Amino acid sequence: MERLTACLLATATLLALAGSAVADNDHYDPLAYARQAGLVLANLEAGVPSMCYTKTDGVSNPCWTCHSIARYPNELDDWTLQEEYAFSDEALTNHWSNLFIDRRHEAARITDAECLTYIRQDNYAPLLKALRNRRDYLGYRPDLDLDAGFDDDGFANDGSRWRALRFKPFLGTFWPTNGSTDDVFVRLPARFSRDAAGRYSRAVHKLNYAILEAAVCSDPSASNADVQREIEPVDEFAGGLDLDADGELSVVSRVRGLPACYVGAAADVPVRRDLYPAGTEFLHSVRYVDPDEPGMIARRMKELRYSRKTHDLSDYIRSRAYEAEGNEKDAGNVPIHTGSPEVGLMNAFGWQFQAFIEDSRGRLRLQTHEEHHFCMGCHSSLGVTVDSTFTMTRKVPGAAGWRYQDVRGIPDVPQAGHDAPEILTYFQRVGGGDEFRANEEILSRFFVNGVVDEDSVRAAPDITSLIMPSRERAIALNKAYMALVRSQRFDLGRDTLLVPPANVHQAIDNGDTGLKAYKDGSLFLSWPEK
Repeated sequence: MERLTACLLATATLLALAGSAVADNDHYDPLAYARQAGLVLANLEAGVPSMCYTKTDGVSNPCWTCHSIARYPNELDDWTLQEEYAFSDEALTNHWSNLFIDRRHEAARITDAECLTYIRQDNYAPLLKALRNRRDYLGYRPDLDLDAGFDDDGFANDGSRWRALRFKPFLGTFWPTNGSTDDVFVRLPARFSRDAAGRYSRAVHKLNYAILEAAVCSDPSASNADVQREIEPVDEFAGGLDLDADGELSVVSRVRGLPACYVGAAADVPVRRDLYPAGTEFLHSVRYVDPDEPGMIARRMKELRYSRKTHDLSDYIRSRAYEAEGNEKDAGNVPIHTGSPEVGLMNAFGWQFQAFIEDSRGRLRLQTHEEHHFCMGCHSSLGVTVDSTFTMTRKVPGAAGWRYQDVRGIPDVPQAGHDAPEILTYFQRVGGGDEFRANEEILSRFFVNGVVDEDSVRAAPDITSLIMPSRERAIALNKAYMALVRSQRFDLGRDTLLVPPANVHQAIDNGDTGLKAYKDGSLFLSWPEK
C-alpha cells in the first residue's frame, strides 16, 4: 500500500508539473521542472529499458546485442540473461506503460507541414543562452557552438576542443528507421592538446586521439603488443613516439602496438586498454528524423546527453565494483546511484551522467531524478559496454571517422570475430528490424514469409538503405514522438512507436526465456584493411 501511494503521489506531481509547463508560455527556465519534481523515484528500476520486456517466443533474440561474455576490463559476464529472466521484484512489472498507449489519434491531428516545421527548429541554442549566466547551477552547461561547425579534422571551430565522431550506429532502437537520429562528440582533457612545454599543439592533440582510438577501438582479441588500427595521418615527431613501429619517426596512418603512455603534457598518463583517461567527456544529442536531410539528422533535439569520466579506478577497485554489482543483482536489490539532476548521477565506474529532454513546448529542460535513472542501466550494468560507453568503439577508422556524423558510405561491417555483416546478423537473430519486431517497413523490405532475404541485405552498398526510413515513415515517427512530448510522461517510457507493439510483456515471470544464447555480441567492429 505504501508503494502504491508513493507511485500515485509521484504521478500526481508529474501531471501537475506538466500542466504548469504548458501554462508558462513566456519564461523559459530549463531547471525548473526537475527542481520542482525533486528526488521522486517512483520506478526504482527505471534503468531497465523497455526492450528487456520483449516477447521472444523462444526464437527472437535481441538480447545478444547488450548481454555478452566478459571482456576485460569489463568483468560483467551477463550472457546468461539471454537464457533466463532474472528481474528484481520491482522490475517484474513493466513500468513502461506508454508502450501500450495508442497515440495515433493524437498524431493524426498534427499535419505534415506542422511536423516538418517543428523538427527544423533549433531548441539547442536557447538552452545555451538560458544557462550561460546562471549562478545557481553546478551541472554541465552546454558549451559547443554547433552553428560554428567543425574544421577538416573534426574539431569544433568555437575553440571548445570538442571533436565530432562518425560512427556506425548501435543496433535496433538506435537506427533512424526506429525513430531517432543522433550525433556524438568527444573531448579529452586540455593537457592532451598541449606539448611538453604546455603550448597548444594540433599535432600533439591528434596524436593523443590516435592513441585513444587504438586503445578503445582495436580488435579485443589482440594483445597490446599486437594492436593494429588505421588512424588519421599524424606526425610522430610531435610526440617523439614511433607509433607504427617501423624504427623511424614520420607522418603515419597506422598504430602497431599500443604505446605505454600518451604524449605531450599528458605523457604521465598511462594508456589503458579499453579505458578512457580521467576527464574524458562525451556529448550526445538524440534528434528527430528529417526526411529531407541527406543523413536525416533533424535540427531539433529530443535529448541532449552529457557524460564525464570524473576519476580512474584501479584494477582492484574496478573488479570490486563489478563484484558488488553482481552481488546486488543476485540478492534482488535495486541499483542505487548517487547524485541529483543538478549535477548528474554517478555509476560505480567513475562516470557522471546528466541529460536534458524536451518540455511540453519542445524546449530542452533538465531531466528529473527519475528520468536520469533511465540512462543508468545501459551505462552501468551491461556486458557489452567499453568503459561504460558505446559509441567511440564503433568509430569509422582513421580520418573518415573524425567528422560530423553521417551514415552514408558506412558499410555493414561485421562485429569483431564474426563473418557475416552485423545488421544481417541482427535481422537473422531478431527476426525483425527492432527489438519488438514492430517495424513493418523493415519486415516488408528485407523479409520474405518471416525469413531474412540475405541476398538483398548483402547487396546494400552501405547501411543507409538498411536503417533509414521512408519519408512517410519518418514523418509518422516524428508525429508519434511529438504526441508523447506533449504528454510529458517520460516516466512511463520514451519509445518512438507508431502503434502499441504486440511483442511486449506487461509483466515477467522469472525463469527460462526459451532462447539460445549467443556469446559473441560486441561493440567492436571488423573494418576492411587499408
